[in-house]
Amino acid sequence: MAKNIMIQGTMSNVGKSLLAAGLCRVLRQDGYSAAPFKSQNMALNSFITADGGEMGRAQVVQAEAAGIEPDVRMNPILLKPTTDMGSQVIVCGRAQGNMSAAEYMRRKSEYFPAVLDAYRSLAARYDVIVIEGAGSPAEINLKQNDIVNMGLAARVGAPVLLVGDIDRGGVFAQLYGTLALLDAEERRLVKGMVINKFRGDPAILQPGLAMLRDLCGVPIAGVVPYTDADIDDEDSLTGRFARDPGRGLIDIAVIRLPRISNFTDFSPLERYPSVSLRYVSRTADLRRPDMIVLPGTKSTIADLLWLRQSGLEAAVLKAAAAGTLVFGVCGGYQMLGRTIADPDGAESAGQAEVSGLGLLDVDTVFAPEKIQRQTRGRLPAVSGVLAGLGGMTYEGYEIHMGRSGQNLPPLLGAGTVYGTYIHGFFDAPGIADAVLRALCDAKGADSACLGSFDLQSYRQEQYDKLAGAVRGGLDMGLVYRILEQGV
Repeated sequence: MAKNIMIQGTMSNVGKSLLAAGLCRVLRQDGYSAAPFKSQNMALNSFITADGGEMGRAQVVQAEAAGIEPDVRMNPILLKPTTDMGSQVIVCGRAQGNMSAAEYMRRKSEYFPAVLDAYRSLAARYDVIVIEGAGSPAEINLKQNDIVNMGLAARVGAPVLLVGDIDRGGVFAQLYGTLALLDAEERRLVKGMVINKFRGDPAILQPGLAMLRDLCGVPIAGVVPYTDADIDDEDSLTGRFARDPGRGLIDIAVIRLPRISNFTDFSPLERYPSVSLRYVSRTADLRRPDMIVLPGTKSTIADLLWLRQSGLEAAVLKAAAAGTLVFGVCGGYQMLGRTIADPDGAESAGQAEVSGLGLLDVDTVFAPEKIQRQTRGRLPAVSGVLAGLGGMTYEGYEIHMGRSGQNLPPLLGAGTVYGTYIHGFFDAPGIADAVLRALCDAKGADSACLGSFDLQSYRQEQYDKLAGAVRGGLDMGLVYRILEQGV
């Protein structure tokens, strides 16, 4: 049976996911087979595994860092918010329907056996399980029937590293206050404290660290530096939505829909130094990009109505009429069609049918059963500005409840408007290069200055960079003693 260690945080966004990914990579470098585990994740960024199961992308990143294939057992419960008060609940890779927050809280204990089965199955296969908590264990209103923080740690006997974020200030109070709100049994599970995202000389922290250690009776397991490793982050807390990189040779505007999902679809386009990729939620910020992207969304009809009411629909239509490349992915693809119908209320949007932007010759009808599959193949002939994609190899995955017709090509469109259901479309070798070359050709720019980009090699480099920061910041001797002896 595998050894384990759990990373919990004093709050959301302290860096638990990246620390878990970094630790998975360190363990792999040190010769261990490690697997990530998070019993319950809330995110709109999801992934489809080889066997068609849906899981959160944070655990996909951690699995990639560990050098193993993503598996839904690594994230047995995924909550995908559909409104401010409810989510689609996915258990062991399969949707169980939409639930209000109150209903899920009443029912989550029903899912705990599936969580434990998933954990035990992984623990029988790997040397080490790196477990990630959610939010904070000190959220005392949520402690009853906890299945993701101390409740899980106690059940699987996992020693805990408690992580605080110094970049947001008040890190000593974060750590001390969190421990103070734990009961005695929970405090005994905490074997080390970690200060994360530190900038500067760690020596200046020593007086505070010594006092914190004495006050809490828990050793300091490390001070991890702020790292600029370029690792896909979780959707709700990403900083990239607010980033404006300035206009590059090629300027791409992604419409930031209220329920945007799988924004990491566009990460490959961000990594060319001559490309600016911006997230836009107001017509005033759209300006005159070379390409407009309508991304995926968990609430297609509601977000289409928002697009209409915000004035962005009219702006997109005007840009398309002027010859700007418009590209839709999944829900964004559906929006580009003629109509979207939801006769069974699968999205709970409260509207049975709406008209789309009318830029693609498709009609979409939602059904209760979700399509979940990986897909790969060779693109057929493509006409229009993206004709260079014809014959190229594609791969990715589909997650959608809408059906837009039979025997559709993987990329539909012509002229300057295109759509696809494939998430990860731009990840496939050569696809992003070809799209950016087409944009350069359309504006008479020299595409040679774009260069090329090897996404897979880049990702491995970034995982190693993250591992270097984690190894250098943590007391790995203590971490291994905790793993081996639970001290």
